[in-house]
Formats: sequence, structure tokens, C-alpha cells
Amino acid sequence: MRPLVVIPTYNESENIERMLHRIHECLPGAGLLVVDDGSPDGTADLVKRVATQLPDVHLLLRASKSGLGSAYRAGFAWGLERGYDACIEIDADFSHDPAALPALIAPLDEGFDVVIGSRYVEGGSIPNWAWHRHLLSRGGNVYASAVLGLGVADATAGYRVYSAGILRQLDLDRIRAEGYGFQIEMTYRAAQHGATITEVPISFVDRAAGESKMSSFIVFEALGLVTWWALGRIVHGARRVSTGGRSAKAPSAGVGSSSSAAARTRAPTDTEDPVRAV
Repeated sequence: MRPLVVIPTYNESENIERMLHRIHECLPGAGLLVVDDGSPDGTADLVKRVATQLPDVHLLLRASKSGLGSAYRAGFAWGLERGYDACIEIDADFSHDPAALPALIAPLDEGFDVVIGSRYVEGGSIPNWAWHRHLLSRGGNVYASAVLGLGVADATAGYRVYSAGILRQLDLDRIRAEGYGFQIEMTYRAAQHGATITEVPISFVDRAAGESKMSSFIVFEALGLVTWWALGRIVHGARRVSTGGRSAKAPSAGVGSSSSAAARTRAPTDTEDPVRAV
């Protein structure tokens, strides 16, 4: 197994060097790709410095800040072109503990296509969150899973692994959502393609250094997208019934021992910013 850890960054100079070294300690055989959106604080220069100290460390430098989903799509495409066996998502701010990486990739050896580091399965936790943040996050996940038929507890989790096989089946250019919405859409599209999905418990902590990029707007935007996708499922099903045609059975997505199915909807074409690999 030759995984690639993809780390999106924008102004992460306070964290990125320590994060790269820590990932290398916890998962020494992995490649590390930082996708930096033109950080003015010198994040990219620090990555270049670490690349002279550690093996298989790379920088994908983009012209401007273009969003989390766009950064991950670019990173996944970069990894697939270079033959990595899996792509791992992780935040640069230590809210995701690199020590969990071995447990996160282990289910791939059991045949799973997607492994989600979950805050909401037994053993998972979010220390020090206020009750209203718990309510918003947990409620959004319950809603997304219910209306999209995902069957997962933490569809918005940003600490996860995709096998190269399932990423090749997805049309990454059609994944348009950002932030929480990106994580939900990737889960939804993977499920549509018959991905086997499992969740492993993680502890999620707030960043200690740097500035958070997440906002309530991004959360509510994600829930709006979930509603739109759910309506697309309903319309698709209604059209099948009205025409008297038999709907083709949607592929199942195994989540642990359970499964789910979803109808495919079309997303508009995405336009990426120019990128440069170092």
C-alpha cells in the first residue's frame, strides 16, 4: 500500500512543518502532498524546505485561494496520475491526529473503498465543543445521512481515506461542493458507485495555532446542497414511475455491515485554477 496524504493549506505557516514531520513519523511509507492556495505567509516555502529533509514530500502550488473541495480534487488527480494506491484527507492544523493514520488506512486491506474518521461512532469524540456546535454538526449529519440514504454517522468528517479504485470511478470534475458539502458529496457519489464504506473512531480537536477557515455559512450552504441532491433523487424516481419504466438498481454502498443506494444526479462542470507541481 502506497498512500498519498493530501494536505490543503492557506496560511498554515504555524503548523505545516510540524505536521509534515509528524505524518512522516506516524506513516513513514506515505507520500505527502501539500496543496497550497498561494498562501502569503510563506507556507509553500516551508514545504519546500521540508521536502529537502524528508522523502516523498511534494508541493502543488495554486495561484489563489480556491476552496477546500477544489484543493482535494486537484490533489487526488495528482496522486492518481502518479500511481498512489490511496488518497488520505487531513487538515494541516492538528485537529486531526496523525497518530490515527495507521488505523484509518487499515480497512483498505479488508477491501473497503472509503474509510471515514468518525466523531460519531463509538469511541469517537469532539473534546471542548460547545453544545450548539455539537447540535449543528450532529444534526446536519443525521439529516444528510437520512435524506441521501448514506447510512454513515459522520458524512461531514474531513479525516478520511479513498482507495485509488473508487477515485478513478468518480468524475472528480463533477464534484462541485466545498467545505462540509464537499465531504458529503464525495460520500454520496462514492455510494452511488457501489463503494464499500466504513467508519473508524477519531478524536477531533480545535486548532491550537492559526485561524479557522470554517464558518456557519459553509455549514448551512452544505445543508442546502444536501436538500437539492435529495430533491434530485425524488424527481428522478418520480420520472421513472411516470414513464412506466423500471429503475435500474442503484449500486449498494456497504457501511460496515449495512448498505445504502442512491440515484445519480448531474453536477455542473468545474473550472480549476492553474496549478504548478514542485
